[in-house]
Amino acid sequence: MAYIYPAPGVQDVEVTLTLAVAGKAGNLLVPALQDVTVNNANDVFTWTQLDSGSKLQIATTATNSLSMNIVLDQTAFFGNASGNVGSAETLGVFGLSSDKSLVEFDLYMGNTSTGGAGKTISGNAYVTGLAPTVSADAPVWVSPVTLTVTGDYTIS
Repeated sequence: MAYIYPAPGVQDVEVTLTLAVAGKAGNLLVPALQDVTVNNANDVFTWTQLDSGSKLQIATTATNSLSMNIVLDQTAFFGNASGNVGSAETLGVFGLSSDKSLVEFDLYMGNTSTGGAGKTISGNAYVTGLAPTVSADAPVWVSPVTLTVTGDYTIS
C-alpha cells in the first residue's frame, strides 16, 4: 500500500498549487498553503412516484472546488509587476479573483509513502472566497481561498 505522503517542508515532495491564466506565460506557485480540501459534490435529483413508498434519486452533475487557507505572501497575493502582463504571476491571487480570470490549476498531492511520484489534480477554475484576516493571536495575514472549478477534474 502506498499512502499519499506530502512530507511538509521537503522540496519536490510536498503539496503544491500552481495557477496560470490560459495563453499567458508566467505561472504562480501559491506559497504557504496551510491546508487544502478537494471537493467533488454530486448533485442529486429526487422524485416521488405514486407506486413507491420511498423517494427515488439519481446523481446529476457535480460541483467541484478546491478550498484552502494560505499565509499571505505580498508578491504572490498582490502580484509581481515585472511579470508578463495579464499572467497569474503578475495579477497575484487577489488580482486573479478581482479580475475574474479563468485559471488553469495543478494541485500536486505529494509523493507516496513508498517514495513514488504522487498524483496531480488539474482543471479550470475561478479564484473566489478571499477573506484576509489578522489578529493579535495570529499576527500574520491569513486568507481562505476557493477555486470554483468549471468542468471536470483531470488526474495525472
